[in-house]
Amino acid sequence: MTQRRQRKDEVVSFQITPMIDMTFLLLIFFMVTSKLSKEQVKIDISLPTASAARIPDDLSNRDVINVDGEGNFYIANAPATKEQLKLHLMARFKAAPPLKIYYRADKDTPYEVTEGFMKLAAEAGALQVLFGTYRK
Repeated sequence: MTQRRQRKDEVVSFQITPMIDMTFLLLIFFMVTSKLSKEQVKIDISLPTASAARIPDDLSNRDVINVDGEGNFYIANAPATKEQLKLHLMARFKAAPPLKIYYRADKDTPYEVTEGFMKLAAEAGALQVLFGTYRK
């Protein structure tokens, strides 16, 4: 004879502790990434003004390229030559496409520098380039 065990009615409950843990992890992640993106724009650059300037909805996952008034390139805050910049953008495109760029050029930067950068970004496979400006 087999005996059947009688199961008592168990109360099913929702475990909230893992949800709270995930919330705190996401909060910490976004605080850290926000801090890192602000660190990439620390170079003293006088951005040009534009009457039609607007703030984009999404600035995440963008490589920040800074250019001073003399036309010197910086990958975030690190100085770079044009060749180093090209290699960086190509490597970035291969590692994690699509390549999106936030281009911050000083208002005194010669036009030829920006034009050369746009050609370089196109060759590297840039999907979108945002230009940093101030709104009038």
